[in-house]
Formats: sequence, C-alpha cells, structure tokens
Amino acid sequence: MAKTDGPITIKKYANRRLYNTGTSTYVTLEDLATMVKAGEDFVVFDAKTGEEITRSVLAQIIFEQEAKEGQQQLLPINFLRQLIRFYGDNMQMLVPRYLEVSIDSLTREQEKLRGQVAQAFGMSGFGAIEEQVRRNMEMFERTFAMFAPFARSGGQPPSPDQQPDTAAPKPPAEIDDLKRQMEEMAKRLDRLTNKD
Repeated sequence: MAKTDGPITIKKYANRRLYNTGTSTYVTLEDLATMVKAGEDFVVFDAKTGEEITRSVLAQIIFEQEAKEGQQQLLPINFLRQLIRFYGDNMQMLVPRYLEVSIDSLTREQEKLRGQVAQAFGMSGFGAIEEQVRRNMEMFERTFAMFAPFARSGGQPPSPDQQPDTAAPKPPAEIDDLKRQMEEMAKRLDRLTNKD
C-alpha cells in the first residue's frame, strides 16, 4: 500500500479491538508500538464517538511495556511519583514542553553516540577509540594544568624574575604510565585481530 502524507487512522471499537484503516486489518498494542518505533505516525479514534484517544492508547502501550517481565523499565518510580505530583500544580503547564525538550535532547545524543560507536568499530585497529582516548588524555592534562598551576613548581607561584616556561607542561608520571598501558593493549588487540 502506498504511504500516505497524513497519519494513519486507527479505530478502537467497543470490544477493545483496534482497526488500522490504512491496511484494513486489526492490530494489537504491540503492533502500534512497532509502528511508533518505525517512525510511523498514527491517530486513534473511538469508533463509536469519534473522539480522538491517541494519548490514552500511547499511555496504555507504555504501561504494557513497563509491565513486561524480563525487560528493563524506563520510568523510575521516583519519576512517576514526581510526575503525579505535578498534576494540579501551578507548574503543570510547563511539564509537557520540558519533557519534550528533554527527550529530544536525549534522542539527539543517542544518535551521536550510535554514530561514534559505528565509526569506532568500522575503523581498523580501533583507531577511533585510540583517538578518543588521546583527546581525553589531552583534555585531562589541560584541566589538570588549569586547576593545579603551581603543582609543578613545588606549590609556589613562580617569582617575577623567573621566565615563564612556554613549553607545554609535562604530564604526571601516571598519565605516561596509562598511555604506555593503552599502547600495549592496542598492540595486543591488533595481534588478536590479525590472528583471526
């Protein structure tokens, strides 16, 4: 069937059955959950009254997903309690927009992380991981130098007659040791992947 421009219409009948008018088939809440995950847009109407009930059906899908055994729940109890407290509160009108912005931000970060993982494991020799470790180490060294500028001079600020050292500060011995260990691990990984 050709994809329509608007959302698919789902009708809910008195017997609680859901009917997909786009495919002319009955569907379950699980089918609707699959449609949401696939990015398919739909609206649900009560077949008898014509009232839109999309929100309550989506909430029912979430309830069923949260109730599944063996599956990690997404909604912590404290979050649910706090959400209930907002009903009737003067801050209630701000909550929907805040939650939308928060989940959009989380979705964007999730996509970036997925892209980084795909790129990292797509490169030979774990080059992307090594590059990320190198950048993290550089950032750590710069941060350490910012918050402990006198650590390398015995805890005293340099006297005015001393020339400032324009060379980059030498990283602590622990960092050199960590770098050495990372290089050894990378070599071992290379040898292991080359054996296969």
